[in-house]
Amino acid sequence: MSREAVFLTGANGGIGRATVARLSGTGLRVFAGVRDRATAAVFDGLDGVESVHVDVADDASVATAAREVERRLGGDRLAAVVNNAGIIVQGPLEQVPPAELERQFRVNVLGPASVIRAFGELIRRDGARVVNVSAPTARRAVPHLGAISASKAALEALSAALRVELAPWGCDVVIVEPTAAETGVFAAAAESARAVQGEVPSSVRDAYREQCAAVERATEKQSLADPDSVAAVLVRAITARRPRTVYFAGRGARVLPMLSALPDRMGDRLVAGSFGLDARVRRQS
Repeated sequence: MSREAVFLTGANGGIGRATVARLSGTGLRVFAGVRDRATAAVFDGLDGVESVHVDVADDASVATAAREVERRLGGDRLAAVVNNAGIIVQGPLEQVPPAELERQFRVNVLGPASVIRAFGELIRRDGARVVNVSAPTARRAVPHLGAISASKAALEALSAALRVELAPWGCDVVIVEPTAAETGVFAAAAESARAVQGEVPSSVRDAYREQCAAVERATEKQSLADPDSVAAVLVRAITARRPRTVYFAGRGARVLPMLSALPDRMGDRLVAGSFGLDARVRRQS
């Protein structure tokens, strides 16, 4: 008897691991995409889970993963492709080196696009669902997270276009916007930001010193969602018979989308205030 299968990138991250664990034992085959082969051991003993090596920033790796999944599928159907892998590049734009900005888009935008192209024939053949993991900052960018905000906005634009492009084959395209979750992605982002400080002119570092300190204090106070609660929503997006086009995951995930409906200056003041910043425009004399 044939089964249905799901391919998910970023399976070794906090949300990815929780999602794979929830999908395990549901009757679905789960192809857990991992960049670091050594991390695949966390899936040992999980029913129906098979690890697949994939680096979404490497088109050749993605193409190889697609061929591997097709080979392993045999007569089974690919039910969903989930673009969950992502990174955060943080800091004010002036302090983000070009290579870091490119890395942000390489993983968060070009990576999912590469996955969709590589799996395109399978997706259309099986009427598979595409689930793209975005963020509320796609709708309302926030200071010091402009890079990830822009990357997720781009991902949502691609998702909206793809939703219509794949409709003739019965393929749904779904966006999931999780709030900040308690994973290692924020620590990794902070470490990466510190690592590139030497590339930033001292005058620029000094100019933003107070801002950076305020954002760091505000970030330390934010409450983070349990990855499993986000995974529960992601699983619904993957398995719902008639999925919505957008799912919000975690308390507060709707706040930024709601702020996007406000007049720009008002939204600026509210966002700035939440980070301990001043959004007033200082006119030069």
